[in-house]
Amino acid sequence: MTGTERTGEVQARMGTEVTDPEQERLRRWRLVLGGGAADGTGHVLSGRDAAMDGALAALYGRDDRAAQSGKDRSAGLGASAPSVARWLGDIRTYFPSSVVQVMQRDAIDRLGLDTLLLEPEMLEAVEADVHLVGTLLSLHKAMPETTKETARAVVRKVVEELEQRLATRTRATLTGALDRSARVSRPRHHDIDWNRTIAANLKHYLPEYGTVVPERLVGYGRASRSVRKEVVLCIDQSGSMAASVVYASVFGAVLASMRSISTRLVVFDTAVVDLTDQLDDPVDVLFGTQLGGGTDINRALAYCQSQISRPAETVVVLISDLYEGGIRDEMLKRVAAMKASGVQFVTLLALSDEGAPAYDRDHAAALAALGSPAFACTPDHFPEVMAAAIEKRPLPVPDTA
Repeated sequence: MTGTERTGEVQARMGTEVTDPEQERLRRWRLVLGGGAADGTGHVLSGRDAAMDGALAALYGRDDRAAQSGKDRSAGLGASAPSVARWLGDIRTYFPSSVVQVMQRDAIDRLGLDTLLLEPEMLEAVEADVHLVGTLLSLHKAMPETTKETARAVVRKVVEELEQRLATRTRATLTGALDRSARVSRPRHHDIDWNRTIAANLKHYLPEYGTVVPERLVGYGRASRSVRKEVVLCIDQSGSMAASVVYASVFGAVLASMRSISTRLVVFDTAVVDLTDQLDDPVDVLFGTQLGGGTDINRALAYCQSQISRPAETVVVLISDLYEGGIRDEMLKRVAAMKASGVQFVTLLALSDEGAPAYDRDHAAALAALGSPAFACTPDHFPEVMAAAIEKRPLPVPDTA
């Protein structure tokens, strides 16, 4: 459908009667279509609307000649950081934060503004979000010293916001899972948890005897009380996994803060890097990654497997789109061996809010056949997935997986 045909269809549906609602609809279509000879609205923008239109045109605008050729017109932002900083200020004035973040990502993709993120004044003007952090991480090796501290401040702001949002719920969910996994249903007398036993059997209270007759005992079990769970986060740091790397680093720091969990964080491309000693600061973890490059899942799993000392108490979480560049059969054999030894193995195709990810369906099907279904997971759903793995319950796989 051409622009003229599309405009004609819109006009036909809108009717010809001019009313205030009609003017509002024309205004909105004018902002969407971007003006010019083909917009067909006849609506003139002024004041704030004209400024909004200018900000949109700088990023999405197309002149008549470019529209006919199918090419975007040259950027209205120019090639200097000051003009971009002014544009960033404008869109933050006229649009809500969620829209600003989308426009920033589009500006980076459509206009090639990656290099301008190396300018401190631009970093100070952007609306920080997970996607911007991913872009900064991919650029940080090329950053001049004058920009690095500003970039770290931007990343830290996002990380702290994510921790505030996710930490409390994660700790509460996993503490409950650890507690339940440690209980035994047939404890020895000196291992009975009397408070929980009484609470679980209140319905069996006998008023005539003034006592509770328990039908089910709840206890701790000597060994279970002293056994720490081990969690290994194995994260693919290829470029497409940027958001997952950010979220996984935050969760890694949260898990590491729990005394009852021993957490290891491993990132990989064709090489494997253990960042466990940096888990107290997820910003250090993120700047220790190198987004991009190839993928060798088999090598990463080989390293993780070598670090497991108590398989029955270990959860391995592989976060990857499964586009394996290493030895596929060896990768699958390692997963099978870990599961046979008692390891709870979880495969996440993504850990983000970005919707359905692209992934290798053959490898996902092969892992599912081994009893490790591969699925995408949102950050809000991750605590429940980990709780199920710790308790050795079936994983709560989303319906969209």
